[in-house]
Amino acid sequence: MQALDKALAQVGSVVLGKTEQLKLALACMLAGGHLLIEDLPGMGKTTLAHALARVFRLDYRRVQFTSDMLPADILGVSVFDPDSRAFSLREGPVFTQLLLADEINRATPKTQGALLEAMEERQVTLDGATRALPDPFFVVATQNPVTQAGTFVLPESQLDRFLMRISLGYPSPEVERALLAGGDLREAARALKPVIDPSGLIKLTAHVAKVRATDELLDYIQRLLEATRADDRLEAGLSPRAGLGLLRAARAWALLHDRNYVLPEDVQAVWSAVAEHRLQSRQGGSVAAMTQSLLQSVPVVRH
Repeated sequence: MQALDKALAQVGSVVLGKTEQLKLALACMLAGGHLLIEDLPGMGKTTLAHALARVFRLDYRRVQFTSDMLPADILGVSVFDPDSRAFSLREGPVFTQLLLADEINRATPKTQGALLEAMEERQVTLDGATRALPDPFFVVATQNPVTQAGTFVLPESQLDRFLMRISLGYPSPEVERALLAGGDLREAARALKPVIDPSGLIKLTAHVAKVRATDELLDYIQRLLEATRADDRLEAGLSPRAGLGLLRAARAWALLHDRNYVLPEDVQAVWSAVAEHRLQSRQGGSVAAMTQSLLQSVPVVRH
């Protein structure tokens, strides 16, 4: 689709040399999922989140997570109004369309858990009352490697709420030279022009659900799920929710490539981003290597 190609080009103008990662990020949003970006500081994670908000004209709030944050700092708090003699909700930053949870794993598990209901149900419960979040609602979270000081490991339940996890990595020498010679890319991100408005994004998300997946394609996804559950190297296999996420992501990838049907190549393209962060090695081996070996060992067509 021309609009999606233009959106990709816009984001690519401020996050240089990372086309595949940017396509995964766009596919994640088209699928209505939340995105986790894990990388070292200074790799462009925040710039990417800001660029996504700009090209989709989404209301955008950024929260810097720290170890002393409380759930109320994200969700909001009831404040007593002496004039009306009643409590009123002072909404937290979660009441937005795109929430950038910056360095989410620097907050305690209690504060991280405050986002669980918001990410799963698109609502929050405060003082016994349930409040809907804006539509659309996305969380783009950045995470530093857990080997860095002052980080807390995200629990499995939290990781499972993220449809995809990507990593930008170091730029190529050519791209880094362009970065050194150019200006401030964060300023450039603020200057990006919207390409698709929120209502258009909602329509695209609805269209993703209509992208056709044949019975053979569903069989292939099911074999991948079964392979993770039968692998003794892994603590546990992928859940049914992960399987549904894999299918949604593959449909979004197909739409991003202007197709209304899913190919096995679409599943393979999003496999690592959807599966890796949901799996844990039983004996400390590389989960990335295991997910790739599973992908290579599972046949596209049952023999």
